[in-house]
Amino acid sequence: MSHQSDLIEKDIDAYLAQHERKELLRFLTCGSVDDGKSTLIGRLLHDSKMIYEDQLEAVKSDTTKHGTTGEKIDLALLVDGLQAEREQGITIDVAYRYFSTAKRKFIIADTPGHEQYTRNMATGASTCDLAIILIDARHGVMTQTRRHSFIASLLGIKHLVVAINKMDLVDFSEARFEEIKAEYQTLAASLKAKDIRFVPISALDGDNVVNVSDKTPWYKGDSLMQILENVEIAGDKNTTDFRFPVQYVNRPNLDFRGFCGTVASGVVKKGDAIKVLPSGKSSKVKSIVTYDGELDLAFVGQAVTLTLEDEIDISRGDMIVLARDEVSFTNRLRGHLVWMSEKHLQEGKSWLFKFASKVTPGQVAKIQHRIDVNTFEKSQISAMELNDIAVVDVELEQNVAIDPYQRNRSTGAFIVIDRLTNITVGAGMVSDVLEGDDSQVIDMSAFEADLRAVLEKHYSHLQADDIEQLLKKVTRSISG
Repeated sequence: MSHQSDLIEKDIDAYLAQHERKELLRFLTCGSVDDGKSTLIGRLLHDSKMIYEDQLEAVKSDTTKHGTTGEKIDLALLVDGLQAEREQGITIDVAYRYFSTAKRKFIIADTPGHEQYTRNMATGASTCDLAIILIDARHGVMTQTRRHSFIASLLGIKHLVVAINKMDLVDFSEARFEEIKAEYQTLAASLKAKDIRFVPISALDGDNVVNVSDKTPWYKGDSLMQILENVEIAGDKNTTDFRFPVQYVNRPNLDFRGFCGTVASGVVKKGDAIKVLPSGKSSKVKSIVTYDGELDLAFVGQAVTLTLEDEIDISRGDMIVLARDEVSFTNRLRGHLVWMSEKHLQEGKSWLFKFASKVTPGQVAKIQHRIDVNTFEKSQISAMELNDIAVVDVELEQNVAIDPYQRNRSTGAFIVIDRLTNITVGAGMVSDVLEGDDSQVIDMSAFEADLRAVLEKHYSHLQADDIEQLLKKVTRSISG
């Protein structure tokens, strides 16, 4: 199985604890059809000893039936599990695989190369930290190479590794490697990714995959595995802006009310002053509860339950933020939208929009332009079709708390859901908050204090509880 460790035999609990503390890297392989994405993943799994003997024997047997690698074992069959994938030698659906080394844990998304499955590639890329863009050394940069590179950049992936594969078929030519590298760098000038690395590999034979190959003495960089083990991703996460979408309200008894969710970004500590959106109610964090006990602080990625010092009406879909933070709270926004449905997207049609745990009806009010991912040119369209990427203006029926996607992937992303079938038909990334009467930078605490003073002055005959109910009704109405 995995990397060898003496702890497995001596102290399995210590080994599991050590394994749990390892940093997790999520990455995907993408590129054009038949560039060797599945073979590369199979090679990584094989060389990191993540294949059981019976699996390996089954793959050897299937190589004779389905493989296209001659006498060599077809490692792509480890990932391509669908019958149609094995028969055609292609990837259709996103396949996820897990492996680990002594330094890190990994989750790989193997994404399809065909244009008709571009939506599957976007799905696989949405949670990844790094993308491996495979390029066939014989063919160079293809249409899908450009398409997948653009989508990876659009989805906020900051680290790209351009793996120029099948170098064995061009005699490990340094000139060919440099030619493709220069071609891709021209493309990269239009991408947002700042960390781009180039590796010459042969996924079939393992050259420069785990170990640096002696067949490329002119290559002075790291192997692909060394890059994966050492790339710095800790700084990619937003640790400044605390965002906590409430997923569930836990009330096991009269003495406990906790708000469950995963910290989308930032850090929260016991005693921090917070406010809740959309109500604008404020309080302080009383405790941070987990299955293993209470914590003094929680950071991005942790699933926790927060309890507050005050009794506040909070529901699924609300957002807890630090009291000092200014959060965009709006029902009008602009963003990039990847359309994933055979149904056309028409302006003005009603859909459901999901932001973190918040779901609200809305519509695409205007399609600004479509982006041609092959040339990056913009064109005017009246409707979006399958796999189109466009800049759109969205109008929602309720206000939502959002951040620009490039600042915060968790609160800057949304999906579009068909109201009849409940199928996800689009994925979007917020770029701007649009100005309008319903848009605001929320600071409900000051507004609530002023409103309370007005109500107590003009409705002095009401009881305190009645004032509270009226105040709650008014603030809820204003905040949507």
